[in-house]
Order: sequence, then structure tokens, then C-alpha cells
Amino acid sequence: MTTCSRSFVILAILAVSTAPAWAQNASIKIAGRCERLVIADQDITQNCKEELVNIVSRGRTTFDFAAWDGQTLSFSGAGAQQEGTEMTEPLQPISLVVPGRKEKDAIVRNPAPAVGACRFSKPEAGKTMITCEANSQGKTYAGTFVTDAKQPDGNQQQDGAKP
Repeated sequence: MTTCSRSFVILAILAVSTAPAWAQNASIKIAGRCERLVIADQDITQNCKEELVNIVSRGRTTFDFAAWDGQTLSFSGAGAQQEGTEMTEPLQPISLVVPGRKEKDAIVRNPAPAVGACRFSKPEAGKTMITCEANSQGKTYAGTFVTDAKQPDGNQQQDGAKP
């Protein structure tokens, strides 16, 4: 997949969220650079991994950030609420944040209602910026990720799709 078409895949997967329920399962891993990761007011950018996962499932769009120290952060919102015009960047309203931490034998996740949004810059020369910000229970959650030319192996899988 070319770098330019990869950027369009991000936006295409987000568009799946308005498809019928049976066609709503898609996941893509995106390689790039994590420029910011804040979980419950704590800036852990220095630990952020160089991979972002975008999932569309059952009408929800989720962006999953991960850190090398075992922490994770998901931003989730109803895909049908996505906004955007030719003049503005696409905007995905966020209604849920899910911070997580890898414990000894499991990953502990703590979903919490949130108010915020994820924005996507228009794809250019294989690069797209994804910026998510939300507030929940008086705390700030944020993530900024910029795609690059690299892609991890097995980067895309869609339920029901043939390889």
C-alpha cells in the first residue's frame, strides 16, 4: 500500500461507521510518531509507542494509543456523529475514554464518560495527523499521532474481508 493511499484508509475506515451493522467491523494499525500522550493529567509522551490502532465496531470509532510502560488510552465515540466538510478537518466526537494499565496477569481498563473530539488532518504525501482531546471527571486526556511512510506487517484486517 502506498503512503498516500494509507492516509486515505484511515478516513475510509472511519466512513465504515455509517454502514449497516453487519459491515461495521474494521481495524487498522498505523505506524508513525506519537507526539503527545496525556492520561488523567499525566504526560507520558516519552513512553508512547510508534503505533496507533483505529477500530470501527458496532457503530463506534475508537483510537487506541499505547505506551511502553504498559499504559493504554482509548478515545471512543459514535461513528455516525462524525462531522466534516470539504472546508474543515473531519471531527469525531468522543463520549468515552478508556485508560488502561497492564497488570501482572491482565490489562485493567477503566472506561469513563467523556466530552471531547478527535480531529484528522487532510492526508498529504503519506502523512496524516490525528489529534484527540477529551475531559472526564475533571481530568484531561490527550493524544497526538502523525503517520509516516512505514507500516507494520498485517496492518489491516476487516471482518469478512478476504486477504
